Amino acid sequence: MQPDQAWPRVFDSGQTLGGLLAVEGPAWLAGGRWFEAAAVGDGLAFTFAAGQLAGATHLSADLLLDGVHQAVFQLTLQEGPDGRQFHLHFGLLNQCQARLRLDLSALDQNRWMLPREGALLKPICAGDRVDLAAVDRMRLALLRKGPESVRWCQTPPQALREAPEPLDAPALPAGPLLDEFGQSTLHDWPGKTRDEAALVDRLRSQAERAGSQHWPEGFGRWGGWLERQFEATGFFRTHHDGQRWWLVDPDGHPFWSAGMDCVRSNIDANVRGLESALAWTPPTEGEFADAWLAGPADRKGLNFLAANFIRAFGAEWKAQWARLALAELRRVGVNTVANWSDWQVAREAGFPYVRPLTLRFACTPMIFRDFPDVFHQHFAADAADYARQLADTVDDPALIGYFLMNEPTWGFASEPVAQGMLFTTTGGPARQALAAFLRERYPAEADLQAAWGPDACFAALAEGPWRCDLTNQARADLEAFSTVLVERLYSGLIEACRQVDPHHLNLGARYYTLPPQWALGGMGGFDVFSINWYRDRADDVALAELSAAMGRPILIGEWHFGALDAGLPASGIGHVPTQADRGAAYRVYLEGAAASPWCVGAHWFTLYDQSALGRYDGENYNIGLLDVCHAPYEPLADAALASHARLYPVAAGTQKPFDQPPAYRPRLFL
Repeated sequence: MQPDQAWPRVFDSGQTLGGLLAVEGPAWLAGGRWFEAAAVGDGLAFTFAAGQLAGATHLSADLLLDGVHQAVFQLTLQEGPDGRQFHLHFGLLNQCQARLRLDLSALDQNRWMLPREGALLKPICAGDRVDLAAVDRMRLALLRKGPESVRWCQTPPQALREAPEPLDAPALPAGPLLDEFGQSTLHDWPGKTRDEAALVDRLRSQAERAGSQHWPEGFGRWGGWLERQFEATGFFRTHHDGQRWWLVDPDGHPFWSAGMDCVRSNIDANVRGLESALAWTPPTEGEFADAWLAGPADRKGLNFLAANFIRAFGAEWKAQWARLALAELRRVGVNTVANWSDWQVAREAGFPYVRPLTLRFACTPMIFRDFPDVFHQHFAADAADYARQLADTVDDPALIGYFLMNEPTWGFASEPVAQGMLFTTTGGPARQALAAFLRERYPAEADLQAAWGPDACFAALAEGPWRCDLTNQARADLEAFSTVLVERLYSGLIEACRQVDPHHLNLGARYYTLPPQWALGGMGGFDVFSINWYRDRADDVALAELSAAMGRPILIGEWHFGALDAGLPASGIGHVPTQADRGAAYRVYLEGAAASPWCVGAHWFTLYDQSALGRYDGENYNIGLLDVCHAPYEPLADAALASHARLYPVAAGTQKPFDQPPAYRPRLFL
């Protein structure tokens, strides 16, 4: 790129990284070139004079991924050879043109995930906050891949001063991507539904058997263990028997929560901008109207699971779905309808369930990503309004408990909340509280400057854009204040929820991994500490130490394994070779968790595979117990039943957990 090049500024002469090959092929994209990467890290690098991106609002390029399995890429903008780096991670749909339209305001790191657009999937911000005027290099490289080489066509990246047009009619070199049942047209596999008659016959046969499905022998009416008895309170509670933690069901029996997330009648396919990728589109009115999902304006949700049930049951489809779904859970021994579910269906059936609370702060502003200003005058009132969500389940004995939130996006940042707040806000009560907090540590401004640098002052901490680099002591102080923020957030929400519902368990915040110490310091008020733990096994020393440190049992809110031998372009986060290996991985994880004295449950994510076209954010994983046509993955179902049938003896230590692990493959899409 020439230094004085007019806008848009096109980057058309990059250097190859690693073993990237430029390959010949038909021009699927106008002006595009083909590349092939055999290894993670292969890609393209561009260097240019600092300041060449100043004034730009967007970076853009068109890409088209060949093959049938998803790949994940990383775009990096960097300040000098050793400087700070901003990363954007994104996946691509196979055989479908995608348009990258990176809004450069995201470089402030105040957003974690950007909107999914068409075939560009799950764009996630990572790394550092960077100054666009100081950026002088850019890389686009392969970040994660399956077992095969990755081949894609790409136009030269370009910097623009206005947003490029979205892509409404993408190139589809292999034709439509979904068939009339919502299955991938790019894949073939033994369990694929071939015609409508086979679909309808199977669903109606499942309906005939639904009434005969029961939990394994030894389970009580709530799914607890009939062999032992503790005090009954009429609600679920926690108990440590001197050897291990348990949940206790309303009748007083030990309960270990083998859960299934997303027990609901929709598989969201976000078809906005991808309408031409559908072999069949249901009408928006009439018999198939329920197949269309209401949602935000930037999404267009189509539910092929509903369409398939409508084919079999007509107007009664939703009631039949509820019967079949709960029957399938009983058949395989699942005793908890877990997060993101249609928990009202579980409540009506008296089936144990958990529920998530929707994070809503009508009057309290956010200070960094989704973290509210907990010093704001309206925070207490907003917390009380938030807690009122619990009013309709206060007396329900089937409710195990509630999650305060899920994977807060401030937890994905590379910096603590207070540091993010300092750089992305210009004032407010939390900034003023930070200045007051530091006045207690540094009685004089000279003391502050000795620790934070010569340009620091209390007035700038309280209000205005923060421009100064941070010293190590400044970072330590911001971590300490972040603990104050986290404690104030959760204590406020916990107390508000207790005022509405004193009976049920507060199950925590479903942190996406092990929280850092600055966050843990503010998380002491939960009844159960929930964590989403995507690892090969659950019996990790770190989780045992977490339970001991917090004095609370641990509930694993999400885990799963997928494979690439069914009709999905991506395995999921946990990755094994085959459907049979999914079953073995399930047993190793579930029984290892049950045998761990700190663990009181593990909830598989999810009941159904995600759409091969991608859900609202683009995830399209083979992670279901069932596929989009409600056909079970029998190796996984058989394994789940085998584990759940021996769940309580394993938890009690009278039987050893299953320990014949499959060959785990690298986690692809974490």
